[in-house]
Amino acid sequence: MAYATARHILVDTEEKCNELKIEIQNGASFEDVAKENSNCPSKAKGGDLGKFGPGQMVPEFDEAVFNGDVGVLYGPIKTQFGYHLLEVTSRG
Repeated sequence: MAYATARHILVDTEEKCNELKIEIQNGASFEDVAKENSNCPSKAKGGDLGKFGPGQMVPEFDEAVFNGDVGVLYGPIKTQFGYHLLEVTSRG
């Protein structure tokens, strides 16, 4: 079965999501930005979501995780939870 590992940052607004994306693109640590800003409990682990398979996440998330490139920062991705920055860390 296919699987992926990913990390993400969840915030309430698209504007905040874009601000954080720029910070990371300018060299800020994804883990630090997640710990300081994410609304998800995964922030304690720097946004790490661990290993999961297709269909275990909301569809918008699934689409990016299983179709996007590994190691690329995606977002903002809007879901019912808010706006996400997402990075696929591995896939197999």
